[in-house]
Amino acid sequence: MFPTMPAGRAGRSDLQAEMLSGLPEYFMASFYPHMEMEMEMETEMAMRDEAVDATRMDRALVASRNHREAERRRRERIKSHLDRLRTILACDPKTDKASLLAKVVERMKDLKQRAEEITEAQCFPSETDEIVVLPSSASISGQRSVFEASFCCEDRSDLLPELIDTLRSLRLKTLRAEIATLGGRVRNVLILAKENEASEEEEEEEEEEEDEPGGAFLRDALQALVDRPHPAERCKRRRLVDQDST
Repeated sequence: MFPTMPAGRAGRSDLQAEMLSGLPEYFMASFYPHMEMEMEMETEMAMRDEAVDATRMDRALVASRNHREAERRRRERIKSHLDRLRTILACDPKTDKASLLAKVVERMKDLKQRAEEITEAQCFPSETDEIVVLPSSASISGQRSVFEASFCCEDRSDLLPELIDTLRSLRLKTLRAEIATLGGRVRNVLILAKENEASEEEEEEEEEEEDEPGGAFLRDALQALVDRPHPAERCKRRRLVDQDST
């Protein structure tokens, strides 16, 4: 019966030593180098496994340390910003985060409302095209009707001359005008009144226009003015038309 081989590398080494002790010397001389080489290979593999395990452990430790350091810096930034908000809002240093954020929201709402009020008061142009025409409550002797008109659009060199021509064609007299430009945009706020002197045909047309609710005729005219392309685009279109005709 063969002896039972113990488990593990240590057991195999003991068994090999016991088996080799009973072999002849000439057999040992040819067999031992192979056994020694195998043992060296096993030892090298064990050392390599230990090195791999150590490398993995080192990487895990480095990653954990980097994560803790990044988390610490993040908490410090948050704390710094919260302290700055407490200073700006003149809050107690012990104010908790939820109460502080609630105060920030209220302050932002207040600032937004103030900005809107300033924009309306200063008639700053908006980022989108808009046209508003309302019948004015002002009563002016000798005038048939008065309108308050406001429109915002992209500023261009021919806008004002075309606006004058449009109002002249509608027989509207400018009583008051405010113009504000900002960032290539322009807002015009006008108080307009119908002129008195007109022929019978023009009076009939004016009566029909007055029947339109809220000065729709003026709104349509201003809309056509706003939608009119830029002079450079019109020149480009004219060149394209000329090329197509040739």
